[in-house]
Amino acid sequence: MRSLIEHARAFPARADADGCHLAPLAAGQSPQALFITCSDSRVIPSLICRAQPGELFELRTAGNIVPAYSLDRPTGEAATIEFAVQVLGVADIVVCGHSHCGAVGALVRGDDLTTVPALARWLADTTAKATGDHAPDAPQQTRHQHTRQPTRQPTRQQAGEDAEAVLTAAVQRHVLAQLDRLRGYPAVRARLADGTLALHGWYYQVHTGTVHAHRPSDGTFAPL
Repeated sequence: MRSLIEHARAFPARADADGCHLAPLAAGQSPQALFITCSDSRVIPSLICRAQPGELFELRTAGNIVPAYSLDRPTGEAATIEFAVQVLGVADIVVCGHSHCGAVGALVRGDDLTTVPALARWLADTTAKATGDHAPDAPQQTRHQHTRQPTRQPTRQQAGEDAEAVLTAAVQRHVLAQLDRLRGYPAVRARLADGTLALHGWYYQVHTGTVHAHRPSDGTFAPL
């Protein structure tokens, strides 16, 4: 924590030296995009996009999950999305999943989450209500498809590569499920209809820094 405190103290001088002008930010904000991603400490939107203060409006949740829109049970996530779309008028929304995601990995493996009941409920609530072809329960189905008994025992390296491939596919489907959720938000739906808002699905590799974007034309994720 000490190093973080020291860097925070030095930030004004460092920002000035880097030519980052903070004073104009007092007049308000006009971010280019809403960036929805995981709370994972390895994923840093402003670093990935080289965004300056005021350019990205961020929403971070466990598993970059977008909860279903409901006024009966309003959430901070829904309020953030609504504010970004209706008040700030962002032109783009990015939902960014990432490799080695603990939340999606827990769903794929069927992990026991009894020691983290709030997280278990968060994952259960958000996945149980998902609809469409890209429902987040697909990772569990994919796991069963890939765990049929092989004719030859795979090596440890092959097993690791297979597990990573399964998780990658699961995370990417999970991203698409969250985009489907966003389309259920009234403000998002209205802005999509009039052509003033665009949605983007990204997949970030934490170990390489590579970003893959979803291509609706063929349903794949390809490097930016």
